[in-house]
Amino acid sequence: MNGYFRTAILLAGLTGLFLAVGYMIGGQGGMMIALLIGLGTNLFAYWNSDKVVLRMYNARQVDERSAPQFYGMIRDLAARAGLPMPKVYIIENPQPNAFATGRNPENAAVAATTGLLNQLTPEEVAGVMAHELAHVKNRDTLIMTITATLAGALSMLANFGLFFGGGDNRNNPLGAVGTILMVILAPMAAMLVQMAISRSREYEADRIGAEICGNPTWLANALEGIQRAAGRTVNVQAENNPATAHMFIINPLHARSVDSLFSTHPRTEERIRLLRAMAAGGGASRGSGGWSADAGARSVWTGAATVPSSAPPSAPGRRGSVPSTGPGGGPGSGGTPRGPWA
Repeated sequence: MNGYFRTAILLAGLTGLFLAVGYMIGGQGGMMIALLIGLGTNLFAYWNSDKVVLRMYNARQVDERSAPQFYGMIRDLAARAGLPMPKVYIIENPQPNAFATGRNPENAAVAATTGLLNQLTPEEVAGVMAHELAHVKNRDTLIMTITATLAGALSMLANFGLFFGGGDNRNNPLGAVGTILMVILAPMAAMLVQMAISRSREYEADRIGAEICGNPTWLANALEGIQRAAGRTVNVQAENNPATAHMFIINPLHARSVDSLFSTHPRTEERIRLLRAMAAGGGASRGSGGWSADAGARSVWTGAATVPSSAPPSAPGRRGSVPSTGPGGGPGSGGTPRGPWA
């Protein structure tokens, strides 16, 4: 509950900052305009943010026929989490990563890159996707959408104040100097709050994701592999849309920072340490109580995959035996092997 309380406080602070900027620009009228802008942008984001981000990354929706193993895994994990079946997407991108989006569990979507599916073991992929389903379960996707929208709207409002607020506004005791400071500091403060919320939600999703998949070590190993591979692989789409970086399980940007005020993600080493401590303390069901790749016919793994040449050089040696599917969608259907999922 501490994580939820902290998130509520941060969201309240961001909303208050938004209204304060509106008041400094135009008094009570400006505050009401700011409130309407905030409500309007959040309403748009509530209904459309998932579609926008999936389109941004050219995500391809898959089903049980086009990606039987991956889709079956998500269905098993969603059932373990007590969630409705989300929409499932695959992103053609060599960097291993994943994210979740959607306004609520009934309208959620999870997406994984081909880099993630081709370079990790089935158990590690399960750990990653369980983490993303934990975000859905916690409604973090909605929280982060609201946070990002408010932060963006605040920047817009502050710039509006620079051009139209003027230096004679009686509500701004510092006049023109105050307006300039507001334009610089308000978006920065909003960004800090947004990043703080993102970091706190990642820790919680790690814990609940480990409980969903049943083995914290799977997620810990996955984070270790993703962090190493992501540092060698440029995610062009994320670099072009840095505002979406907080959505991913590992920061996809090359200009990653340490666990500081300006980081969208906690330190990966700290996340791994907490997950391994959870595993050592028996904090999640393991063994027969966890998700299993052999749990049902829809999750059977056979054959061997060929890792694409775009993957990091170390990937083939690290991740050996996962099934391959050809153009027909089943193992051994001919053509160039594309991994177990595509």
